Amino acid sequence: MIYHLSKCLTELWGPFRLLQSHALLLAGGAFTAAFLTLIALPRLWNRLPRDRGKAVCSDIGGMKSAGKPTGAGLYVTLLVLPSIILFAPLKFWDLAVLAALYAAMAFGYLDDRSEKPWGELKKGALDAAVSVAIACFVFIGHSETINAELVCRSHLLETAAIGGIDGLQGARRMIVWLPFVKSVWLAPWWLYVPGTAFILWFTMNATNCSDGVDGLAGTLTVITLAMLAVILYVVVGYRPVAHYFLIPVYSEAARWAIVVMTVAGGFAGYLWFNAEPSKILMGDAGSRFLGILVATASVMTGNPLLVLALSPVVLVNGGGGLGKLVLLRAAKKLGFDIGEGSVIRRVRFPLHDHCKKNLGWSNAQVLMRFVLLQLIVMPILLVLLVKIR
Repeated sequence: MIYHLSKCLTELWGPFRLLQSHALLLAGGAFTAAFLTLIALPRLWNRLPRDRGKAVCSDIGGMKSAGKPTGAGLYVTLLVLPSIILFAPLKFWDLAVLAALYAAMAFGYLDDRSEKPWGELKKGALDAAVSVAIACFVFIGHSETINAELVCRSHLLETAAIGGIDGLQGARRMIVWLPFVKSVWLAPWWLYVPGTAFILWFTMNATNCSDGVDGLAGTLTVITLAMLAVILYVVVGYRPVAHYFLIPVYSEAARWAIVVMTVAGGFAGYLWFNAEPSKILMGDAGSRFLGILVATASVMTGNPLLVLALSPVVLVNGGGGLGKLVLLRAAKKLGFDIGEGSVIRRVRFPLHDHCKKNLGWSNAQVLMRFVLLQLIVMPILLVLLVKIR
């Protein structure tokens, strides 16, 4: 809103053109969202449902959360929304993606306040529906029609890896760049939508599974969102840097940088109250929203696999449990017996549970060491996935 309003205000006073600066909008969105959250959240959280704790994890502190307000992700995301609308100049299909993100948050909140937790099938189906919707909206809003004009303005399309340019004139394709290869890929909808939807679904559920230690999922995700903002604004959205890394330029990437940094600011305000010993919990409403936002912003860079480099600890911590579950069920159906003494059985997931129960780490140690791992591993993976092409 401010971006478009500034065009009119500039005619009245020249310095108002600064309100068209994406850097200023990014900083303003993050600060405003953090301020609103810090001021308003303590006045709202008594209306939230209370956490029931996890009796099955009582030996590792699973009942310590019982009685605390949960589902704070509802209020944080709603407090962030005015800042997004005010500072991020999004187009129609981007607003549709944003609506789907909030649908994921709403499903998580309804699960938080339900007397009987929703089953795996119901939650998985709703998550899949939201993921497919976002993948479709992104393809419709950001795919390109292959024509001579597009080839002329792109410095990479001449090396397209799927079928070349010949024979694709007039076809709609999503331009995707991948690790380790210089070529870009022209992905059709039938390949792009299911592949992207799976990444969205997996990242959302991995982030949700990582929410079990005060400040852990929130802190790791805020770090990821901050790095995503840098990549969207400085790398993908800035032509000289994008050309240097042989990455297709996405001129609207800076707008999504504003979105992710605004959300990072809002959840930074939440973390002020979630630091151990926490006063509130974000619940599924917050963790699902954060997880699918990270994946969506990674998709907006043009490389959906970038989420592997930007959120490695969360994906291993929470996603490892999903992988273990699939492996054990597949082995059972195939008639293989994975004994209780095997390494697969001994490692608990989410991994933070293993560190607390088997290694004896405190909550503070889990948080600090996981954050350090994120800060060490993320730059290394980014170099591998972005530079080596």
